[in-house]
Amino acid sequence: MKVLLANPRGFCAGVERAIEIVERALELHGAPIYVRHEVVHNKFVVDSLKTKGAIFVEEIDEVPAGKVVIFSAHGVSKAVRQQANELGAIIYDATCPLVTKVHKEVVRKQKKPSSHLNWTRRTPRSRRHTWAIKPKCKCYID
Repeated sequence: MKVLLANPRGFCAGVERAIEIVERALELHGAPIYVRHEVVHNKFVVDSLKTKGAIFVEEIDEVPAGKVVIFSAHGVSKAVRQQANELGAIIYDATCPLVTKVHKEVVRKQKKPSSHLNWTRRTPRSRRHTWAIKPKCKCYID
């Protein structure tokens, strides 16, 4: 049997949700809004959001106090959330629900004596944010 994959493929539900959150925030608040990391790994979508007024930043300290900040679909650590709160930012969390589920599972596992995490086919950014939730663990990546 031969399987053919469509190229390009559509976005997953988490990414579609994140894009909708950015577009809705732009409608509600107007430009500029700030998005921590690219909301999706797609140059055309990111460029389109930039033309509408989204400013993509790598760190929260690049966001002016009191402005709208959106966390990308990849999620953020508690420290990043705290930084955004300290800025008085209007926060929209576009973290993919599946990423949030992983983060909650990591927190749950912290209560057990096991001190390692396993990842399979996660992006480096996803691993960094998950690791930030349990930074003293040993990480094994398949």
